[in-house]
Amino acid sequence: MHKLAKVFSTIRTQTGKLVQPLSAEDCCVQSMPDASPAKWHLAHTTWFFETFILERFETNFQPFHPAFRILFNSYYDGVGEQHPRAQRGLLSRPSLAEVQAYRQNVDQRLLALLAQTLAPDQAQQLSALVELGLQHEQQHQELLLTDIKHLLAMNPLLPPYLASNAMAEASDSTAAATALSWQPFAAGVVEIGHAGQGFFFDNETPRHRQFVEPFSMASRLVSNGEYLAFVEDGGYRNPLLWLAAGWEWVQQQKLTRPLYWQAAYAQFDSAWREFTLHGLQPLALHEAVIHLSFFEAEAYARWAGARLPSEAEWECAAAAQGADHGAGQGADYFGVAWQWTTSSYAPYPGYVALPGAVGEYNGKFMVNQYVLRGSSSATPDGHARLSYRNFFPATARWQFSGIRLARS
Repeated sequence: MHKLAKVFSTIRTQTGKLVQPLSAEDCCVQSMPDASPAKWHLAHTTWFFETFILERFETNFQPFHPAFRILFNSYYDGVGEQHPRAQRGLLSRPSLAEVQAYRQNVDQRLLALLAQTLAPDQAQQLSALVELGLQHEQQHQELLLTDIKHLLAMNPLLPPYLASNAMAEASDSTAAATALSWQPFAAGVVEIGHAGQGFFFDNETPRHRQFVEPFSMASRLVSNGEYLAFVEDGGYRNPLLWLAAGWEWVQQQKLTRPLYWQAAYAQFDSAWREFTLHGLQPLALHEAVIHLSFFEAEAYARWAGARLPSEAEWECAAAAQGADHGAGQGADYFGVAWQWTTSSYAPYPGYVALPGAVGEYNGKFMVNQYVLRGSSSATPDGHARLSYRNFFPATARWQFSGIRLARS
């Protein structure tokens, strides 16, 4: 258990570091119902360890605060009631300091539990739940950054999350992306899903076979410059490029560009800029375009004379490029942007959810969402893998999501 305790401490400490640049006020505010305050993320990840592990394994368990069981329960109906998601930003109490004390208390108790000698079956169950909790925490580390970015972008001051050298970043903002090429793949039966050792979520299994027709995959992600051409060609004004539901959404939201793009920063200035975690920066034309919804990604692919890949095609191509965990020739399969696929988020053949309340982690969301593959610049190190299945609704655009094109 010593190794697991060390990993536990490292990951929990990293979460704390993510909120260090923020004020207590920053940590309390909720920018939209789909996002959560940083303080809530800190408490919810702690709630996970307290509720699913300490409550089960700790002798004479007592909750840190009885009300936290409801306040920081996200969606686990098997555990009980939840505070309304859209009202998380109204929780001015408990204070940030009390939430930090909650984290410290649960950390100490869980480390003490890991130091105990347990029966082999109990030790195995404990280890599995702690690892699940740590993977869950890493997911929330990325969500922390996406939600913080959305919050700061709503502020008229456009404050940066982290300081940066804007002049240095601006110097290469007009650099061109590398030439896009197409990598062909023959038709055939491919295997997708988790294989081998290491952690995996239940939705990545079982590994199974799928048939794919001949296809080609783009050698890199779509760039800001390429997406800008779509914008300036009237992409957001042409209903023929959009799925019906996407066009209705664009019209209702009055969308004309990606979420964090700004066209006119000052009078007589038409240069495009993008709000980043480092504040407002010149739009770097060579970098991958991010923060796109499925609808935007699908419309761009149609405009570009291509399409989005299925998740089977994506996994096949990424594996062929040796791109697992960002290694190999196809490095931008990982670590830049999550990539939309045309695959609806549904169970694999033979899928079985985990027993108990933790079984609600993935299975209950397998409807009305699309699968994204890869990982992003906000994904914690070591959290990505070839079989990882992220998922969001078609309108979600505050995540670090981008486009990899495919062709038949």
